[in-house]
Amino acid sequence: MASIKNLKKDINYTLGDIISICQVYAQLNPEADREKANAIVDEVIETFDGLIAKVNAKNVENKKAHFKAVNADLEAKANALLEQVNNL
Repeated sequence: MASIKNLKKDINYTLGDIISICQVYAQLNPEADREKANAIVDEVIETFDGLIAKVNAKNVENKKAHFKAVNADLEAKANALLEQVNNL
């Protein structure tokens, strides 16, 4: 892990792109049910808040292992959210 700053940027950019994909889907498919896309956006926001809280945690014994776990968690949750977007 290069830095905490880069991890925060990765979280922001990755989850921001998923929100953008949901918005584009809603614009390109006006007849589709927008509630599903909005539910995914809400889940992305909750994921973002949770991951940033983990990054900002101060009482961590092994910082390197903690940040690797946060990075792995980001990857797993982003893949799951993208799978939901692909199923729209």
